[in-house]
Amino acid sequence: MYAVLETGGKQYRVTAGETFEIERLAVEAGQAHTFDRILLVNKDGAVTAGSPVIAGASVKADVVAHKRGPKVIAFKMRRRKGYHRKVGHRQELTVVKVTEINA
Repeated sequence: MYAVLETGGKQYRVTAGETFEIERLAVEAGQAHTFDRILLVNKDGAVTAGSPVIAGASVKADVVAHKRGPKVIAFKMRRRKGYHRKVGHRQELTVVKVTEINA
């Protein structure tokens, strides 16, 4: 059984017991979080798709930790003009572990 959920403007395919990283949630580590925007659920071959979400479906997960992603460098330059700019970015991430899928 798996579900497709939406959080942080991205979609994730998750199964029970799976651990994955998403954009930072305002939930402390060790707490539970419920995702309500479920787009699709596959339960033993029976696929239920929402338009856009499935009413009453949810995915429960535990927040494992908060961390920061890898540093990404954006470098801008104009040749022969003496212009160059270096900007770094690190995304704030939350590690969550799915406990159950309710469809």
